[in-house]
Amino acid sequence: MDEERLTSLREMEERLGYQFKERVWLDQALTHKSFIHQTNAPNKVSNEVLEYLGDAVLNLAVSHLLLKEFPEAQEGTLSMWRSHLVKRSSLAFFSKQLRLDQYLLFGKSEILDGGAKKASILANAYEAVIGAIYMDSGYDQALEIVRNHLEPYLGLENFALHSNDYKSLLQKYAQKAFGFTPQYHVLKESGPEHDKQFQASVMIGEEIKGTGWGGSKKLAEQEAAKNALKDLNANDQTLNIK
Repeated sequence: MDEERLTSLREMEERLGYQFKERVWLDQALTHKSFIHQTNAPNKVSNEVLEYLGDAVLNLAVSHLLLKEFPEAQEGTLSMWRSHLVKRSSLAFFSKQLRLDQYLLFGKSEILDGGAKKASILANAYEAVIGAIYMDSGYDQALEIVRNHLEPYLGLENFALHSNDYKSLLQKYAQKAFGFTPQYHVLKESGPEHDKQFQASVMIGEEIKGTGWGGSKKLAEQEAAKNALKDLNANDQTLNIK
């Protein structure tokens, strides 16, 4: 590995906040297959395998972080939020934040084709870097790096538009803002047995923050939580609840 490449990799390590024990992993993560096809460089491997590994590590790490952040969230909600965080455009965004495009090795044809600007290539490179960190130091280190990158995006405001699990959102917000866990109560039942409707309320501390109707107790509680979040949003626009 020449000195220019070593300098680039050291710069990338500074951006990552992680120093590799074996920089060959980082070099591989930042090597696009077009570079291999063009140069036939000996002992040079593309980032495709690390991308495959990084995809699995990233999904596990994001699942881990979401479950820790939102322990009461439903499985379907967690899956939806994870998909939001690991979708191509999100990973390309994280890649741009790290400026991975400036450190990727491409073949001439891919350079001419604008490879450094392609969301798919940038997303794949981010996955490859996570895979490289896993190979170099294991899961805990990879988790820590992912946590550092994603922590600003694990807040309620980033999930409010990607969720219908309002109870989980309200619980997280209420505990953070007020130090209380929301309490739900069924206020009314109406209608025939085959089409019963329920009204539920949600209290934070001693105050009712919202009420809602639904065809089941759970749906009524979700509607109450949604209305509570709307009310809270009047004073805290970061929630972005419509």
